Amino acid sequence: MSPLLDGAITVALVCHGLAMALILVRLLHGPAAQDRVLALDFLYINGMLVLLVLAIRYASSMYFEAALLIALLGFVSSAALAKFLLRGEVIE
Repeated sequence: MSPLLDGAITVALVCHGLAMALILVRLLHGPAAQDRVLALDFLYINGMLVLLVLAIRYASSMYFEAALLIALLGFVSSAALAKFLLRGEVIE
């Protein structure tokens, strides 16, 4: 791996780590439930992006599969939380 790519991956991981720390602050101290749901959505997206950066770094397809699984579960949980916030129940 080239030193330029290695440095870019390190910077990307640091930036994603900082973003996840700020997201956790919003998740814990959000003024409304909608803010917390949005922070949770952004948290799973950042987690997926960290896995994709790690997949590039280690050249492993297993990370790509884990990122796909996180994306699918995150989408379903976002839809369920949005329905809960709108109607007060998930299953009708």
